[in-house]
Amino acid sequence: MCKEQQNDEVIEQQNNEVTQQQNDEVIEQQDDKESVSLPCFSSPSTSVSCSDQNEAEEIDEEQLDKLHVLEKKIDHKFSDIHLLDLSLIHKSFIGSEGEHFECNERMEFLGDSVLGLIVNLFLYEKFPRYTEGQLSKLKAVAVSRSTLALCAGELDLGSFIRFGPGEASTGGSEKPSNLANALEALIASVYLDSGIEGARKFILRILEKKIYELDSDEMKRDYKTALQEYWQAGSRKPPAYTVIAETGPDHDKRFEIEVKLAGESYGKGIGRNKKEAEQRAAEKALETMFNRRRENGDQ
Repeated sequence: MCKEQQNDEVIEQQNNEVTQQQNDEVIEQQDDKESVSLPCFSSPSTSVSCSDQNEAEEIDEEQLDKLHVLEKKIDHKFSDIHLLDLSLIHKSFIGSEGEHFECNERMEFLGDSVLGLIVNLFLYEKFPRYTEGQLSKLKAVAVSRSTLALCAGELDLGSFIRFGPGEASTGGSEKPSNLANALEALIASVYLDSGIEGARKFILRILEKKIYELDSDEMKRDYKTALQEYWQAGSRKPPAYTVIAETGPDHDKRFEIEVKLAGESYGKGIGRNKKEAEQRAAEKALETMFNRRRENGDQ
């Protein structure tokens, strides 16, 4: 074999080795991509464990008995009972017995979003002919503090919430805001324990019938009232309506009204009279409110 032929064979062998190495790298990269696990939205309990965060906190036997009673009321058996326990700790209870350092406020935050998502899906599926304004109006009442407090009252949730001495002595277990907040925290605890499907079952168990009842009432309820009830649930100042334009002759006037929430414009409406214009402005305000919450990732 001549030297030139030997050189050609060596070069060819080297090229084959480089090609094989490149193929191996591509396959390895593909394997790496396929092995990336996406967050599992339906199984948060696999990554979030209340008991891991609160290993030092033991639940006494009396409290454990109460939690089991509540489990039966809501028809959900917790895998992690610490989640349920935490959802019932009012901020006034922190440190009152020298052992608890976390309250249910973070759970309220999560529960509010889970509740909004489930209600949105339910309304979208069950009311296919409703406009966005009609859906927003019905949702505003369905997730309002008054509705949530009513649901919490039916579960006797106030008797399970743990308050500090001061809050307990002023009727904390009967305050609508405490009841509504605790229900949102309870929703979060169910979600963290069993995922979105468990949360959906619980939410619809307590809210589905009420939503249909509210829908019947909403046929008689105006947008202005719905906006006011939803907005003022957080102890805010009432919406402010202002006439910003009047057009047309006296016998056929058009009024344009703007509604502001906390000094910020949320909607404008035009009508043949001020009442009609206010209704349309309130409808736009509800749409704007929920659109902004969606954009911020908070349902």
